[in-house]
Amino acid sequence: MIDISDYKGQRIHFIGIGGCSMSGLAQILDNLGYSVSGSDQRQSAFTDTLQKRGIPVEIGHDAAHVEGAGLVVYTAAIKPSNPEYSYAVQHHIPMLERSVLLGQVSRDYKDVVCVSGCHGKTTITSMLALITQDSGIDPTVHVGGMVDFLSGGVKLGKSEHFITEACEYVRSFLTLHPTYIILNNIDDDHLDYYKDIDEIIDTFVDFIRLLPKEGIVFANTDDANTRRALARTEAHIISYSLSGNSDFGVENVAFDDMGCPSFDVVHHGESLGHVSLHIPGMHNVQNALAAIALAYTVYGISVADAAKALAHYHLAGRRFELVGEKDGVKIFHDYAHHPSEIRACLAGAKKYPHKKLWVVFQCNSFTRAKTLKDKYALAFDDADEVLVPDLYPGRDIDLHDIHATDLVTRIDAHSHNCRYIPTFQEIKEYLRSHWQSGDIVVTLGSGDVNKQQMVFLED
Repeated sequence: MIDISDYKGQRIHFIGIGGCSMSGLAQILDNLGYSVSGSDQRQSAFTDTLQKRGIPVEIGHDAAHVEGAGLVVYTAAIKPSNPEYSYAVQHHIPMLERSVLLGQVSRDYKDVVCVSGCHGKTTITSMLALITQDSGIDPTVHVGGMVDFLSGGVKLGKSEHFITEACEYVRSFLTLHPTYIILNNIDDDHLDYYKDIDEIIDTFVDFIRLLPKEGIVFANTDDANTRRALARTEAHIISYSLSGNSDFGVENVAFDDMGCPSFDVVHHGESLGHVSLHIPGMHNVQNALAAIALAYTVYGISVADAAKALAHYHLAGRRFELVGEKDGVKIFHDYAHHPSEIRACLAGAKKYPHKKLWVVFQCNSFTRAKTLKDKYALAFDDADEVLVPDLYPGRDIDLHDIHATDLVTRIDAHSHNCRYIPTFQEIKEYLRSHWQSGDIVVTLGSGDVNKQQMVFLED
């Protein structure tokens, strides 16, 4: 087994260092005194942050970048044909996959909070980062998204506390060493890797069983699949719920004119304080409740102090993010790509002031389109009109057994509001000829829709 601690005096090279998780890990190692370098195919906000910290980053991949490195870190997205990967293999340079490194990093902290679930991880983790930062806890935090107040996806703390997203894809969270787990939900995502929902639940059960005897699962007991997983473990459970019958709950939920919620936090029937958010959606009440429950229980942070921090919380990048305005029409983007996420996002968007709610949905995977098409059909009831371009391939190969029109047919059969428009340029032309001042457009998807949508703002 390769152990990161054996390479303290050698250079550690990251292939794909511009990825959110990779850039965060590079900064954590740099903060711990390791010598770090990296490369990425393109420049980004993440590579800019690394370079400002003095970490050498090369744009483009070349075998020369690996020469002299003692250890190479790579992600699952890096192919063996990559020249840096290939050089490391040929020259017998030790190699460590990203999730394994994250697991080893987590091993060296006194306590580790792992935020898991198929939806909401980045929001809950970044909320915890802000709450603990403002309360003087000073943990190191590893987030799977761009967070403005962190200037990236990592917070470098000086304490013995570590907070990290725990991703279920390819079972990568099984490398972690959790002391506390937040389990927000379990859903039928990543079916390009998992056989079915039962296998996904099995994997979450395995994850919960990594807890030590004194460990705690903070669990959303509104979620049926989460309850199924919990029933198969003997872990200490602290529950949170929007519907009652839990350790932590909410009362007196209300929404302001911008669709942003406020609520009272209740613990075993006792009101602990009032919270007002400046982000939309009932799903963010649930996300905030998860963060508050853990902060209160583990770190002793009062709801009043958590509420002060959350009062200036803004969503991570690609989470209902305002990207611009044209002709009096505001354009938002959200990373939502699973039907459950889409329903939650649009329920929040519906409360935002608007005349007409336009949705542009780019499905980012042939596998998702095939396996979830019937669920997508039920996800767009809150939209006035849905425009669907060609599918984004993601990690998949097109077997020509699914097409964007198959999704459109199912969505339109249910909600009668969907049409297929192949390209973003054509969608722009359609929107420009139909939208009116006061409308909003929400683009959805985890592919490149956040880049393609910029054409909507061009003259």
